[in-house]
Amino acid sequence: MIGSLPPRYRVSADPVRCMECGRCIENCSYGVFRWDGDRILINSRNCTACHRCLACCPRDAIMLEEHPCDYRSHPLWTREAREAIYNQARTGKIILAGMGNALDYPVIFDRLVLDACQVTNPSLDPLREPIELVTHIGKKPAKLDLRRREGGDIELRTPLTPNLRVETPILIGHMSYGAISLNAQVAMARAAKEAATFMGTGEGGLHAALHPYQDRMIVQVASGRFGVNIDYLERGAAVEIKIGQGAKPGIGGHLPGEKVCAEISRTRMIPEGSDAISPAPHHDIYSIEDLAQLVRGLKEATEWKKPVFVKIAAVHNAAAIAAGIARSQADAVVIDGFRGGTGAAPRVFRDHVGIPIEAAVASVDAKLRDQGIRNEVSVIASGGIRGSADVAKVIALGADAVYIGTAALVAMGCRVCGNCYRGLCPWGIATQRPDLVERLDPDIAAKQVTNLIRAWTLELAELLGAAGINSIESLRGNRDRLRGYMLDESLMQVLDVRSVGA
Repeated sequence: MIGSLPPRYRVSADPVRCMECGRCIENCSYGVFRWDGDRILINSRNCTACHRCLACCPRDAIMLEEHPCDYRSHPLWTREAREAIYNQARTGKIILAGMGNALDYPVIFDRLVLDACQVTNPSLDPLREPIELVTHIGKKPAKLDLRRREGGDIELRTPLTPNLRVETPILIGHMSYGAISLNAQVAMARAAKEAATFMGTGEGGLHAALHPYQDRMIVQVASGRFGVNIDYLERGAAVEIKIGQGAKPGIGGHLPGEKVCAEISRTRMIPEGSDAISPAPHHDIYSIEDLAQLVRGLKEATEWKKPVFVKIAAVHNAAAIAAGIARSQADAVVIDGFRGGTGAAPRVFRDHVGIPIEAAVASVDAKLRDQGIRNEVSVIASGGIRGSADVAKVIALGADAVYIGTAALVAMGCRVCGNCYRGLCPWGIATQRPDLVERLDPDIAAKQVTNLIRAWTLELAELLGAAGINSIESLRGNRDRLRGYMLDESLMQVLDVRSVGA
């Protein structure tokens, strides 16, 4: 018999400060607190460290301690390894997890530093000098054919493909209705409109409540084709084909039937209460030629008016795949690194499959440049973007723009507890339970996400100014502005950056 495992958290309440108002009971969706007569009992084993009780306690009476009782320490047989075995020995099931990779891999971003100008190459002051952050996502012509008319006007003869114009290189990534609540989606859609950027719908279709923001939406076509019809495609500003996801490369998705309520049923166009299963592959895509056919089909369906993106997970051959995508008439390739978030994934995939976004972007940019097709496609990086410094570094490695996902959720109140797949999010974000969804005010959440994007944009302008660069375009792929610190030589060759001091 395995018996009880040591609790992961210990929750306690200061008996002097606690006035037994019951707000902890009302706010905890995991059942940590309950009434026992006229006193509150605490079951720490149910705690996920979501911090909802701490945030709502009017007297700051609640305390949370991690790992109050642990196992004998061992360098190989860690707590996580042992508990995974205990759980699977009991259940015989796959262990699920939410959010991004939780293992202690080195963060490459934290070992890259940005350059700054001094004296001979002076820096710029973004408060007094223009810093151009406008980004165009889509194909760029290799050259321009300009003709002068008789009256002296200049005529552009080169045909231009549709591009998305964003005021900042920060977009909001794809999180579907079902994985997150409608209130969360509406909040991010409002933020995208306010910040003059774009947001992805995820593979859950486009709810009618998002129609007022459709000119700021990137609609997604995934392997399950949920919610995909001509009306859906025409409403989006761009279309994205999802091939892979950084948190779970090589597999599909699964939204349990108990989460498929009437609204999700209508939006995804599936029966209410049925499992929404996305297959691992698209059953009509088994080659770059097949992918190119779908790209062309989506362009024809939307009368060649909208750019089409292709999203892949960051894996070892991402560069070769991206080169194929660039030749498929796609307008952008989205690369999702192994720290990318998710509502639910097998933990073994989330923590052990895929590669970091930094290495993937650098190798993709190098491959496209070597083949002379870098202008054929834009590159959007996602997966673990935590701040404006990460944005600047990944653009210097070769990206045109970034998707943020977890960062936007954190701006709305998410505590990254990693229990999204349970559907009990007490912050109203990763849940469909009506009483929990109501806790997220879309107006307040939209303002917070907008503030985050604007703050990062201001910081990005400052970083560009310090580097003596007056446009985001000049930072793209400019590895001279990066130096590696405590990185091994082979990785620095992949990133194509020099060491600090060089």
